[in-house]
Amino acid sequence: MSTTARAQKAPDTRGPVRKLLTSFGFQILAALVLGIAAGLIGRQLGATAENPTGLSATLDTIGSSYVTLLRAAVVPLIFTAIVASISNLRRVQNAARLAGQTILWFAITAFIAVIIGIVLGLVIQPGNRAGDGLEPGDPYTVGTWWNFLLGLIPQNFLGLTVSTSPGAVEGTFSSNVGFNILQVIVVAAVVGIAALKAGKKAEPFLIFTESLLKVIQRVLWWIIRIAPIGTFGLIGSAVIKYGWEKLASLGWFAAAVYIGLALVLFVVYPILVRTHGLSITQYFSGVWPAVQLAFVSRSSIGTLPLTERVTERNLGVPRSYASFAVPLGATTKMDGCAAIYPAIAAIFVAQFFGIELNFVQYLLIVIVSVVGSAATAGTTGAVVMLTLTLSTLGLPLEGVGLLLAIDPILDMGRTAVNVAGQALIPTIVAKREGILNEELYNAPREGLPFADDSGDDSGDDEGAPETDTSSDKEPVGAR
Repeated sequence: MSTTARAQKAPDTRGPVRKLLTSFGFQILAALVLGIAAGLIGRQLGATAENPTGLSATLDTIGSSYVTLLRAAVVPLIFTAIVASISNLRRVQNAARLAGQTILWFAITAFIAVIIGIVLGLVIQPGNRAGDGLEPGDPYTVGTWWNFLLGLIPQNFLGLTVSTSPGAVEGTFSSNVGFNILQVIVVAAVVGIAALKAGKKAEPFLIFTESLLKVIQRVLWWIIRIAPIGTFGLIGSAVIKYGWEKLASLGWFAAAVYIGLALVLFVVYPILVRTHGLSITQYFSGVWPAVQLAFVSRSSIGTLPLTERVTERNLGVPRSYASFAVPLGATTKMDGCAAIYPAIAAIFVAQFFGIELNFVQYLLIVIVSVVGSAATAGTTGAVVMLTLTLSTLGLPLEGVGLLLAIDPILDMGRTAVNVAGQALIPTIVAKREGILNEELYNAPREGLPFADDSGDDSGDDEGAPETDTSSDKEPVGAR
C-alpha cells in the first residue's frame, strides 16, 4: 500500500464518545482510577501485603502477569532491534555523529537532573526532618564499579542469569531465570558489527533478523493493547501493598524526590523541547502513553516497546535511529533513578547519620550520576545505583534500609521521568541533525492506537527501509 493510498482512506466517522472510549490514553487513565478504587476497597476489606485476600491476590496476579508478558519479549526485541539498526546504520549518514550526540545529551540532562536533586536535598533537608521510628537496615543488593564492569562481560549468548533461593517449604528451592540487559546489548552490538563486516554473506542473516523483528513487534503491539488491564492490576496491587501511610515518616524525603521529578519532567524537558523549536504540547501528547505505562509498571525495560513506538510514530524520529537510541536509553538514560533519587537519598543518609558532606563529595555525586547511570540497567528500583553512590561517597550502606519501605511509591515517578527522557533525547538529536519528521511530530493525536497495524497483514508497507521516518503511519492516540 502506498503512502498516497493510505492518505485517501475513509475519514474517521466515530462519535466523540466512541473516540474517547477507544483512546489509549483515556483507557490507561480509567484503569488507574479503577485500580486505585479496587486497591482502596481491598484495604477496607483488610487486605495487606502480609495478609492477602482474594481481591488482592487477583490484582497482584493481573499486574505481575502483564509485566511478565512485557519482559518476556524484551530480550528478542532488543537483540533483533539492535542487530537490525546497526546493519542499517550503513544507510544512515553521520551514524557515528548521531551516537555521539545521543550520549552527550544523555550526560547533559543527567547533569541538570542531579544538580536539581542536590539543591533540593540541601534546601528541604529531608534527613533532618525524618520521622521517628526509622531504623537502619541492610540493603538487599549492593552496587560497585567493579561489579558493574564485570557485568558487561556476557556470561552466555542471551545474557541469561539464574538465581536460586530457599522455597516456602523447608528443604525446597526455587529458581528464577532473568537477564542482564547490558549483556544483551553487548552481544547484539557485537553480532551486528560482525554481520556488517561479513558483507554479502551475512545478507540472509540480516534479512531474517529484520523479518523476525517485525514479527516480535507485532506480538508486542498486541501485548501493549491490553495495557489498561495490566494497569488496573498493577496500581490496585500497589495501593494494597504499600498504601500511603508509609509516607508518614519519610514524607519530606518523598516530597523532595517528587518535586525534583516534577521539575525535570515539567520544566527542564519542556525548556529543551522549546529551545529546539518544537511544540511542548505535541511532545507531551506524543510521549504520554509510554509515561503512563512506565508509572504503573515501574520498568523502563518493560515499557521499552511502547517508548520506541511513540518515539517513532508520534515524535517523528526515524526508525533506524530510534531503534538504536531508545534501547540504549532504556539502560543508560535514568534521570529519575540515577540522578535525582540518588542525589537526594545520599544527602538524606548523610543528614540522618549526622555526616557533613564536603564539596568533593557533592562533586562525586554528580560524577556517579552522569557516568554510572547504566548500573540501573532499566529494571525496577534504584537500590543498586543508590548503593553505588553511597559506597563511592563512603556513607553507611545501612542507610539504604531506611528508604526501602517507600521505594515502590517513589519508583513509579522515577520510571515515568526516565521514560520521558528516553523519548526526548532521540527527538532532540533528530531535530538538531535535520532528520526529524516534523510533520509527523505536529500531527494531531486523534488516530486509534495501533490502527496502522490492525488489518494490515499484507505487509505492503512493512518492507519500507529502516531509514524511513514512517510518516505514513498514524500516531498513537494520546488523548
